[in-house]
Amino acid sequence: MSIFGNILNKIFRHGSGKKSDDAAVANAPKDRSSPAPTAVVSPAAAPAPTAPVVAPQPVVDVGAVLEAMAAMKADHGGNYRTSIVDLLKLLDLDSSLTARKELAHELGVRAGDDGTAEQNIALHRAVMDKLASSGGIVPDSLRG
Repeated sequence: MSIFGNILNKIFRHGSGKKSDDAAVANAPKDRSSPAPTAVVSPAAAPAPTAPVVAPQPVVDVGAVLEAMAAMKADHGGNYRTSIVDLLKLLDLDSSLTARKELAHELGVRAGDDGTAEQNIALHRAVMDKLASSGGIVPDSLRG
């Protein structure tokens, strides 16, 4: 999974009780009593394919989620509101220069040299903008 995908997953799934869709499927009860009957359908009688029904993504208050996560940390999340390093640490993700370079590449951030304050500020802003465009409610205080 991409680094931003991990960020999105940590924030959007925090407190929802869902670990992942795969885990939910794997833990679902299985009925082993008898096999389901199979119906033979001629090609002419087959129903027309329909588009899958996709449940709307729940609205997530990114600010509230991050505050709740910070409250559970001894250092209260450091300066996650403006620091990409502290944000990644709050989410228990890799905050190394290599990880931030990869994240910058994923999000198309080209500001300053790798690891500079200029790049880190731009990267934090890009993450918040991407969270907002993914359906999150991101307060102005997190957008730098």
